[in-house]
Amino acid sequence: MSMSESHHRRSLPFGLIASAILVLLASAILVIAGSNAIPMKEKDAKAAWTQIENQYQRRNDLIPDLVETVKGYASQETDVLTAVVEARAKATQLKISADQLTDQVAVQKFQAAQDQLSGSLSRLLATVEAYPVLKSSHHFLSLESELEGSENRISVARSDYIDAVRDYNTELERIPGRWYADVFYPNAKPMQSFTATPGAKEPPRVDVGQ
Repeated sequence: MSMSESHHRRSLPFGLIASAILVLLASAILVIAGSNAIPMKEKDAKAAWTQIENQYQRRNDLIPDLVETVKGYASQETDVLTAVVEARAKATQLKISADQLTDQVAVQKFQAAQDQLSGSLSRLLATVEAYPVLKSSHHFLSLESELEGSENRISVARSDYIDAVRDYNTELERIPGRWYADVFYPNAKPMQSFTATPGAKEPPRVDVGQ
């Protein structure tokens, strides 16, 4: 056996070992990167939820001024005004944290309260049609415009949250995400999304004339 052949045989195991190490390192990197997808998607979903809360709060802040403005011109519309005030109080009191987004009952109650408020606002704005002077009030027009903008932002925030939750839940269900969850995140649970509500994508609005 020549010296070159002997050297080749001795170096062969080292080459195999080096290749095996590289494969293991690459596999470890892929596992780490894949396992990070779950907490990253969870973070995205919770951030989207924060935007929903912010937009609903912005709407809540507009309502007292809106109610007082309408009351100044249509104080006899007691039932409609009271319904808005009560719905706002309920929606304001019913809050859930990002850690409760896996609780189906809590999310459904939150959505129901907000949808009830949206319905009450729609009825209030429809009532304005019977009051031309109120419809032409610059202050009311400004509030109505702000409310429509707020409702549009709520619709966008809800859509973004639904997409983020779907992305996160899919990661938990599909392979290899399901394997990562079983090994690294055994307490991870699917988040609850919003359900479609008739008219939810249509912001409360009224055709206000000058």
